[in-house]
Amino acid sequence: MVRFAGLTFEEVIEKYSDAVTKLCLVRLQNWADAQDCYQNTFITLYQKAPEFNNEKHLEAWLIRVTINKCNDYIRSQKTTIQLEQAEHLAFSIDEDKSDLSFALCQLKPKYRDIIYLHYYEDYKLEEIADILQIKLNTVKSLLKRGKEKLKQIYGGEIL
Repeated sequence: MVRFAGLTFEEVIEKYSDAVTKLCLVRLQNWADAQDCYQNTFITLYQKAPEFNNEKHLEAWLIRVTINKCNDYIRSQKTTIQLEQAEHLAFSIDEDKSDLSFALCQLKPKYRDIIYLHYYEDYKLEEIADILQIKLNTVKSLLKRGKEKLKQIYGGEIL
């Protein structure tokens, strides 16, 4: 039986299912598309069966692959995603954050990813830089600009 950082495939799905689903929804803003990319992420894990140093490495790999699968899907569709699908985002986001879901969906993906990973998944900026494979200063500026854009959309002081 293949293990991933000490976890079985089923345990990986159980542990990271919510995080992958939420990230897919934040990226795609459509439930059906998010389900497809969710499935493709875990299929890739199963097929490639990479070795991981620890669970943090596994989690970072899953986030990176999820973003890549969503980007591939967006490129393949070559259409604009409709914001009407955003109501699905509130399915398991904390009550105090759910009112930001709609505003978050209006941001460009580069801002949305950083804000989501930092505030919803509680990643440190250095970890986000590693996961997204970008420089730390880029993460800081995208976070700052994203917060400013959210503030404009939301119409008040947030985050």
